[in-house]
Amino acid sequence: MTAPLDTTSNTAGWLTRGARLHGEQVAIIADKSGRRLTYQELDRWTDALARGLRGRGIEKGRRTLVLVRAGIDLIGLTYALFKAGAVPVLIDPGMGRNQFLRCVEDLAPTAFVGIPIGHAIRLLFPKAFRSVTTWVTAGPRLFWTGPTLAGLAKTPGDPQMARVGDDEEAAVLFTSGSTGPAKGVVYTHGMFNAQVRELRAIYDFRPGEVDLAAFPLFSLFDLAFGMTSVIPDLDPSRPGTCDPAKVGRALRKYHCTTAFGSPAIWRRVAPWAVENGVTFPELKRILVAGAAVPPSLVAQLHRCLPAGDVGTPYGATESLPVANQWGMEIVGETAKASLAGRGTCVGKPAPGITVRILGITDDPIREWADARVLPPGEIGEITVLGDVVTREYANRPDANAAAKIVVETGGTGGAKRVVWHRIGDLGYIDDVGRLWFCGRKSERVETATGPLYTDCVEGSVADVVGGRRVALIGMGARGAEEPAICVEGPSDTAIRASLAARGYAVLFRPTFPVDVRHNAKIHRLQLKAWAEAQTALVPAGKVA
Repeated sequence: MTAPLDTTSNTAGWLTRGARLHGEQVAIIADKSGRRLTYQELDRWTDALARGLRGRGIEKGRRTLVLVRAGIDLIGLTYALFKAGAVPVLIDPGMGRNQFLRCVEDLAPTAFVGIPIGHAIRLLFPKAFRSVTTWVTAGPRLFWTGPTLAGLAKTPGDPQMARVGDDEEAAVLFTSGSTGPAKGVVYTHGMFNAQVRELRAIYDFRPGEVDLAAFPLFSLFDLAFGMTSVIPDLDPSRPGTCDPAKVGRALRKYHCTTAFGSPAIWRRVAPWAVENGVTFPELKRILVAGAAVPPSLVAQLHRCLPAGDVGTPYGATESLPVANQWGMEIVGETAKASLAGRGTCVGKPAPGITVRILGITDDPIREWADARVLPPGEIGEITVLGDVVTREYANRPDANAAAKIVVETGGTGGAKRVVWHRIGDLGYIDDVGRLWFCGRKSERVETATGPLYTDCVEGSVADVVGGRRVALIGMGARGAEEPAICVEGPSDTAIRASLAARGYAVLFRPTFPVDVRHNAKIHRLQLKAWAEAQTALVPAGKVA
């Protein structure tokens, strides 16, 4: 029987509990270097780091920007900051210099822990970092002052664990910025603990399992479940360029029972495995998340999993998990509807999640009474409520107004404040309670005859493009847009003719712009701007 969760509110309690229950078990492995730490070693190391950080004033409630390469050091530092009561701030540096600096300036952290190149950025762009008064170097310190992480890790003393409440800040995680400026999402310790409960309830993670964590921060959760987390040899800022042979080798070498990664990774691993006759008999589950998962990819992965299934977690940085759909049901039932243009089924809501579909509007909804709740079968904005739903963005009242609906309720227990989150995705609930994803609200195409939804249209043309990625965009002004299909890869006469026969303008592009985090979310608004520029350069009646 699985032991009950530690009741300590501090998220770092997961690691301390793991050291008590699974002390000599390997907690985390870096496949590239071979470095590994047991639960006890990781717990002791993070205790020492937490003591050193607190000695430098990086303590309870202090927002601390972290710029450390993904891997064991990032996971250890994050847990050390939790133990110190500080609030790690995690921003994807791959989003581009200007957007990264804007995120730093908007959030105004007062402490910073970074690798040498991060400190060079701090010194080159002092305006963005003007709020930072304390800094620590992860790695060799060059010509600047301040302590190093290696030095802080030698701080002697007792074990560390700041006392925090469920509603106190634990971390600020930035969204990927795939459909707008990246925003800092405020996580509390209670929300992290709720995520552990929900993920364990859905996926039945067990102590002693081994996870290939191809999304770096999932290692944080692995340690909460008493599992061994394997960090694969790939560039986490470019998962779509991974070497599938290295991923496949790691799955077999470490006897992985579970794996988590972006569709961009599995689009490379699955065909490699099929072509080379490689299977993964010890894998119980592969979780594919970060963008809509095409049924064809699920079917291909099933050929590699003689004893496992494919899960497709659905959610967002602001709310995860919202729902899950298992591959057997996708291949056996819902794939047919996806190919018919009904969108992607993401499954029934997670146990602690309430889902409502609201009428589509780009305006804020200030009161729940102003929301128009749609019946099953009607497409609208997916809106969620639950313990894993974040309450606010950091220092972004505009974003809070656009995405949050605050409800004050009374009752015998006194006033209660609950927050619904508008995910920004469009979808509907079917007649058996399953949630379907139809596309991003900001990427819908508004034609003169009505709206078109990206995931619905793209699914309906999947049979034409033979596994290539496609993207629906609208050419022209909102309300009078002409639908066009962008196809990734070289121009193909047969594909062009088939899509044109269905009434779409057709454009080919060698590669699509995608998000940095997962390499899977297509930047359709960027494609729209590119396509309109292309068509302005060709004669009327032609298609680029």
